[in-house]
Amino acid sequence: MKRKISFLFICLTAFALGYSINNIAISDTPPKIAVVDVQKIVADSNQVKQLKADQEKKILEMQNTIKTAQAEISKEKDPAKITALEEKYRNQINEQKLALDQDYNDKLTKIDSDIRATVIEKAKSLNYNLVLPKNIVFYGGEDITDIIAKDMK
Repeated sequence: MKRKISFLFICLTAFALGYSINNIAISDTPPKIAVVDVQKIVADSNQVKQLKADQEKKILEMQNTIKTAQAEISKEKDPAKITALEEKYRNQINEQKLALDQDYNDKLTKIDSDIRATVIEKAKSLNYNLVLPKNIVFYGGEDITDIIAKDMK
């Protein structure tokens, strides 16, 4: 009888100890959540400011091409030459527009990748489990926008 009670006591102790260790291993620590104001980071980014300046410069070049085309076409009297000039300048302007759009999209994609990489790197270094855009979060999360913006410069 003593053996049965001792065996039962040992089993219950082992069960309680195992259960306690399991609870310690699976702790209920809440995830660490951060929010980032992506629009502010993009607006403050030197890369974005440079991209806008480059775009404005290229748009001015296109406008100059259009003015040159208009001036050259208005001087011409021969309808066949007018048609040829219109076609030439239309193709030139279309090529400039396509190059402008492609360059803009490539640079914008690179800027987006840089911002994402910076957010991920900083979130890992600060031990955040989740980073969300600020505009979709109603409440909660630690705002790390200023930290990210400082790293982007």
